[in-house]
Amino acid sequence: MYTSQHSPPRASVDTRVNSRPEHVDFSALLDPSLLQAARYIYRTYYEVHPDQVQRPLGVALDRFTHRGKLIFAGKPILLPQECFVPVNQIETDLY
Repeated sequence: MYTSQHSPPRASVDTRVNSRPEHVDFSALLDPSLLQAARYIYRTYYEVHPDQVQRPLGVALDRFTHRGKLIFAGKPILLPQECFVPVNQIETDLY
């Protein structure tokens, strides 16, 4: 075998899943324009559906197009270009 065919040594990777949920401060991670888009989607939904009782968990947003959908149940599964804005983050400055 030639020296050019040797593969470099592999670093060990910890593949264990952390079972303890971590608190993440989303306010430090969100682009203000994403937060504004999430608030717009949230507000529009409640203007169109004023009698809706179910409260959403948040908004899933595309980082590039700012298109999004309200998430009502379960943990959202996001595409690589999407982010999740929790409803408590959206409501902080609305009222």
